[in-house]
Amino acid sequence: MGNTVTDNDAASRFEITVDGELAGYLDYREHQGEYALPHTRVLTQFEGRGIGSELVVSALETIRERGGTVLPYCPFVPKVMRDHPELIDLVPEDERGTFGLDVTQRAR
Repeated sequence: MGNTVTDNDAASRFEITVDGELAGYLDYREHQGEYALPHTRVLTQFEGRGIGSELVVSALETIRERGGTVLPYCPFVPKVMRDHPELIDLVPEDERGTFGLDVTQRAR
């Protein structure tokens, strides 16, 4: 069955399931296409498997498809973005320094 990331709009969070079991989530607050991302959580039994990174990358790709922007308040999200610099452009350029993202990095 594998890993699946979905947007649970009612709970305002992206969720990742592993073989149908909730493994983690990324909370968001969306307003006019801007997604504030305050918190990421991976359940203890799923830690250390890259689940959190997979969740964040998939959520950010979904936000890109929607034409949205991101304010990554959860410290884990900018860390993942630094590992995937093609996603940094989702953060408004004038906000990147706030999150420790190099304003000179661009999508490839």
